Amino acid sequence: MLSSILLGCLFLASALGDLRSDLNQAGVSAVLPGDSGYDGAAKPYNTRFNQIQPAAIGFPKSAEDVSKLVTIGSKNNLPVSARSGGHSYVANGLGGRSGTLVIDMSNMKKITVDGSTHIATIETGNRLGNVALGLNDAGRALPHGTCPYVGIGGHMAYGGFGVTSRMWGLTLDTVQAVNAVLPNGTIIRATSNTYSDLFWAFRGAAPSFGIITSVETTTFSTPSSSLIFSHEWFNLQTNTAATALLNLQSYAQNQGLPSEFGVEIVIGKADSQGRLYFSLSGGYYGSNGQSGLGQILDPLLQALQLPASDSGLNIKSNGSYIDSVRALAVDDGGLDTNGSDTTDNFYAKSIMIPEGAPLSSQACESFMKYLGDVGQGSSLDWFTEIELFGGKNSKINSVAVDSTAFGRRDSLLTMQLYASAGKASSFPQDAFTFLDGLVQTMTSAMPSDWNYGAYANYIDERQDNWQQRYFGTHYQRLQTLKTQVDPRNTLVFPQSVEPGSGSGSGSANGQSSQDPPRMDNGARALLWKRY
Repeated sequence: MLSSILLGCLFLASALGDLRSDLNQAGVSAVLPGDSGYDGAAKPYNTRFNQIQPAAIGFPKSAEDVSKLVTIGSKNNLPVSARSGGHSYVANGLGGRSGTLVIDMSNMKKITVDGSTHIATIETGNRLGNVALGLNDAGRALPHGTCPYVGIGGHMAYGGFGVTSRMWGLTLDTVQAVNAVLPNGTIIRATSNTYSDLFWAFRGAAPSFGIITSVETTTFSTPSSSLIFSHEWFNLQTNTAATALLNLQSYAQNQGLPSEFGVEIVIGKADSQGRLYFSLSGGYYGSNGQSGLGQILDPLLQALQLPASDSGLNIKSNGSYIDSVRALAVDDGGLDTNGSDTTDNFYAKSIMIPEGAPLSSQACESFMKYLGDVGQGSSLDWFTEIELFGGKNSKINSVAVDSTAFGRRDSLLTMQLYASAGKASSFPQDAFTFLDGLVQTMTSAMPSDWNYGAYANYIDERQDNWQQRYFGTHYQRLQTLKTQVDPRNTLVFPQSVEPGSGSGSGSANGQSSQDPPRMDNGARALLWKRY
């Protein structure tokens, strides 16, 4: 037994030595287990995944460097994954499990804007804060989320929703060309005319098909007026909150809200059992400033049947567009991402409510009652975020659902359900039970064939039927393309697109993408156990 362990350790050392030798020969900066800087580089955003140990982390400075790293990963029979900002909820930027060759894009941060076409070329090492600042210098903007530290690569890859999305669309809707490295190391530029199938797949499922080095995007002139607003209720009755949610759905679909108006509901703990913290907040980018906002917001509040808010109307920003982006920034930390990022110990789920099958009255009531009772009694720090995604005048659902791989374009609402254990050294199992139960309050009150979706940027490693929930009717086409582009399943992580069953191997070495590929040398598989 001792000799077997010793032999395994020798093979492990040999495997790491081979990998280090290949990286050194390629001339690409990298860190491996035991190197100075490795532990910091391997730190996930979600500390629930602290146990993940990449085989190596490479830091390319060019598409050619990325190609070298992908080739090295394939040669060493390692799964390969890209990290843009590292904010994957399940650490997919680290491969989602140990043993991955991680390609960290943080050295690739160029942003250029063509002065005549206003097309921006954005390298995927940029975070959203960098992107907002860089484009603003040219008087331009993109639709994107509110967290400055989120990487543009992953954000764009799975959608990219923000307060301006009802006006400008998803981040991926602005993409005109994708520069990428394929699993075989080939460097390509995909557009609607060249590599058109990949161009389709890159906009909705990119990490399964290539390492995106930069995107070329349409940009928008920054609005002349930008207001960020909120109303807060600190102890709202659950039945009142349920009525507001139900009525928001009908109002958005029937009366409609202008595309320049983005809005969300946030639910949290209140001061007493059976009550909820409830906020209605968003942005307005239309004309007539605060009076224009009032002409939209006042009828909406009346339709939601909400009492006068405890806070009154709070205007967080009333000025330039970039000021509005700063006002929306998570934790009010500004847009400069040169400082240290934060981490959290959390679990999240999502539900995308279909336009054609909005939540029933019973579903809304059960959802809010559960939060007011079970949620209020929980020791977890939790919130639910309900974003208006579609409805009348939304740019998102005006785009044909099959035009990109993003499969849940016909949604009315996007719901993020989030529970944090803060700085706890371990993660409590009751957090999973709590959020599973919250989802159950809705699904049990809807028809058994309710075709709800989930949002891959709020990815959940425990999501049931994830292929259909994230990708909808597009999954089979994605599988077929995966078989053609990545038959060895080099770009593999939990919930990556699986090669179709018609491929020769089905996936790397004949395995499902949900299992790590086996190494060529049996003893080399020990790399998975240790690293």
